[in-house]
Amino acid sequence: MKSKIFYALLTSMTVGSVAYGQTTVKGKLTDSQGKELSNITIKSGNKQTQSDNKGYYQLYIPQNGAFEISISGIGYRRETLQVNPEGKITELDNIILQKADQEIDQVDIIGYNSINNKKVGVAKSGIDNKDLPQSVQIINSQVIADQQINTLGDALKNANGIALGADRGGVNENFFARGYSLGSNNIFKNGVRTNNGGRMEASTLESVEILKGSAALLYGGVTGGAVVNLVTKKPKFESGGEVSFRYGSWDSYKPTLDVYGPLSNKVAFRFIGTGQSADSYRDIVKTERVYVNPSVLYKISDNSELTFNFDYLRSSFTPDFGIGSVEGKINNEVGRGTFLNVNGAFNNTNSTNGNVSFDHNFNEDWKISLVAGLQNYNRDYYGSDRLQANAQGLASRALSRSATEEFTKNQQVNLTGNLNTGGVKHQLLFGGDADQSATKAYAYNIFADPTKPSTPSTAYDQINVFNPVQNRLDIPEFAKNTWTKTDVYRYGAFAQDLISLTEKFKVLAGIRYTYQRTPYSEKFTYNTGVTETVINKDAKGNEVGAKVDKSWSPKFALIYQPITTSTIYLSYANNFISNSGYDINYQPLTPSLVDHYEAGIKNDFFDGRFSANLTAYRINNNKFTQMALVTADGAANGDTNMKEFTGKTASEGIELDLNGNILPGLNILAGYAYNFMRYTETLDIYKYKNAQGQDAETSGSEEGVRLVGTTAHTGNATLFYTLQNGSLKGLKFGASAFYTGKRNAGWNNSKINVRDGVNRLIAVDPFTTFDLSVGYTAKRFSILAKMANITDELSYYIHENYSVNPIPPRNFTTTLSYKF
Repeated sequence: MKSKIFYALLTSMTVGSVAYGQTTVKGKLTDSQGKELSNITIKSGNKQTQSDNKGYYQLYIPQNGAFEISISGIGYRRETLQVNPEGKITELDNIILQKADQEIDQVDIIGYNSINNKKVGVAKSGIDNKDLPQSVQIINSQVIADQQINTLGDALKNANGIALGADRGGVNENFFARGYSLGSNNIFKNGVRTNNGGRMEASTLESVEILKGSAALLYGGVTGGAVVNLVTKKPKFESGGEVSFRYGSWDSYKPTLDVYGPLSNKVAFRFIGTGQSADSYRDIVKTERVYVNPSVLYKISDNSELTFNFDYLRSSFTPDFGIGSVEGKINNEVGRGTFLNVNGAFNNTNSTNGNVSFDHNFNEDWKISLVAGLQNYNRDYYGSDRLQANAQGLASRALSRSATEEFTKNQQVNLTGNLNTGGVKHQLLFGGDADQSATKAYAYNIFADPTKPSTPSTAYDQINVFNPVQNRLDIPEFAKNTWTKTDVYRYGAFAQDLISLTEKFKVLAGIRYTYQRTPYSEKFTYNTGVTETVINKDAKGNEVGAKVDKSWSPKFALIYQPITTSTIYLSYANNFISNSGYDINYQPLTPSLVDHYEAGIKNDFFDGRFSANLTAYRINNNKFTQMALVTADGAANGDTNMKEFTGKTASEGIELDLNGNILPGLNILAGYAYNFMRYTETLDIYKYKNAQGQDAETSGSEEGVRLVGTTAHTGNATLFYTLQNGSLKGLKFGASAFYTGKRNAGWNNSKINVRDGVNRLIAVDPFTTFDLSVGYTAKRFSILAKMANITDELSYYIHENYSVNPIPPRNFTTTLSYKF
């Protein structure tokens, strides 16, 4: 009898052990002052996760019986706990992590860890990246520090598939992703749309998040290549900071102050300020910048917090159109440093961003986020724009003067939650957003003819690009002529559901509706003092109404995870492109709907310390607008603004992302991308009568040729190693290589150009630059030096055929910093 009872108890304990062996561990992490700790790694065997921004975590353990979990994070001592499962859910008491020794904290580095098990803010949904059927990249603060990154362009060199494009006049950075230009709608700061003018400051960022492919579901009217979100550094409840000084070639000086700490047990602050003064490898060109970023965090309760973030950038940069062109082509006989703009040219920008965000956790499953933001962007410009020389090197210079004032407001609400229905898990996202922008563009009269000082004229002088002697140095008078104010209103609502049918099979589905309205502009003329409404009219003078775009943007994806460290997905999504002009019935054109097809695989290796993600995509625009051949009554059409959806474009490519820290102190970031964007169907040569009744002809662009501005191949590789032990502990070595493949500048040829033997394309050869770095960290002090473009490679970024800007030659940068 006793033996039966013994065996019955043993069996019961065994069954209980099996039943309780498969469990989900839940808990919360704080420091000794009660601050919730985010991005702390919780690991057991090959399973791992990270705590969220409230310090909460949950980790599914499939094994039987007791197990160990390890908890580790930069700056905190590693903790190891023995856990006995208590059922399907094992709730652990609050775990307090202790700060590590200060010296260790200063030497250890964040690393380029895999992002597949992280949540990225640019995706809004709180979904782990491994469950996101889309390519994602993060340039984190360690990469920014290691490479001594200054601008967004410096950071995005690490994002394969994104290439710097037409850097017109050297004053703004323009990027292409998957064949599409990233316009002003595609750049965000802390989730709020922002203007990229004035070369945005990147050295003080926490990270740069890139969501590639279609993001119309989440953001509405964005181009299909990618969206980029800049994440600024946040306040902390522990006191500390850093002061640094960066010096580089061409007398570049850049001091930076970063200080943070608590104002009370519920309020923390952070202040970051930096400035830069630099000459250039380009003669005359100079940069002056000031940037400040104060922020405050108010912890209302354990479940609610309010964040205020403000930043201001003043940027003054000499506009520089490089070496120009000679007979429409690149001519290396024009010196690499030759400055060809007029005396006194300037480009001054002032950009102010402010946003307030409120986050509230209703419980562990449901959270709401509210964001309100605004931006005020001003630009003041003077110079000579288009520099195109003849065979003798003579180029006429005409003056340009303009100013822009842009004010944008943005509001967002995002609700995320987890729900189970009949054993099926749902990770839900509901959102709405709105933004209103008002842009006022000023036009000027310039009085450049000294013989007729009261007659507007932009003609300035002529310069020889091979011997650029500035024969004229005066700055002519100018006066405001008109301003034109244009408003744009955007509204959108969306819903998304990640459905976990099983642990291995998941489906993501979502839909968005976007409404965008551009009412009539207002125009003010200074001479008359009259303000008028600019009415949109067709070629016959008929009113065609305000511009209104409405669009549905769906997304659907299948996700398969054969093992916990691998994800395979297929997805479909679309975005819309707003079109100008009107159809044959004189109605404003509806948007073009662009289809995105993407397939990818995401893999983690070495217990999550290294990731390798591969993506393939195709983007089709089967509603590309072209000039209509005939009018509604069947007559030949001579109105170039009358269009029809008869053209097609296609963009396809692959992207490979590699990153991680396989060994302590060894960080790797690498990638490769290929893209081919071209016209696949355009208008054939078409003859018609123009408005004057004369014979005329038009045609679409040549098919099957790479579009201007897009890059065939891009690649990047960065490796940094920091010694972790021994007498040389803290010594760091690094190397980076960046490859930019063949591109086309100029203009894509029309079919008429091809027929007539005219070639307007400028082929730009590929180039690779190599950087080497060395540094040392000892307790609170560190120094890091970099030699960039060590082979002194020469190439150009080109806008059309007149802004031909050489890349920087060999140069060095050194940063000395002290943490307190």
